[in-house]
Amino acid sequence: MFWKRWSEDDGTASLEFITVGMLLTVPLVYLILALAQIQAGALAAEGAVRNAARTIAMHGEAGFESAETTTLLALADAGFDDTEAELTVDCGEVGCEQLGGTVTVTISFVVPLPLVPAVLDLDTALGIPIAATATQPVSEHITEAHP
Repeated sequence: MFWKRWSEDDGTASLEFITVGMLLTVPLVYLILALAQIQAGALAAEGAVRNAARTIAMHGEAGFESAETTTLLALADAGFDDTEAELTVDCGEVGCEQLGGTVTVTISFVVPLPLVPAVLDLDTALGIPIAATATQPVSEHITEAHP
């Protein structure tokens, strides 16, 4: 009689389904959250460098400050307002204000993974590095940068 109770599995399918379902659902939900965070960082980086390169190509060296502001705004729009982004601008051999030149803007920063605490700087140590580059030709009509 004792062994019969242990060998019967009536009613355990629902418990097994709930247990296995939870064990698979929690990592899957975290993976979706992490991929969404990384995708948001990639899209923010692409938009930031494209607009920064356009601004510098249109306004020359006077557009550097506007390009930096545009970059910070694009990152803040995606929720990365406290990130330490590194923005580099390369005007090539010709320069940022000479026709025929190109402006190349590169940004790199670390996208923190979701639900990782900021204790002991774990959010940046466990983050995903994102980098984006955009190149624009210098405009024929360079205008003054808007304040």
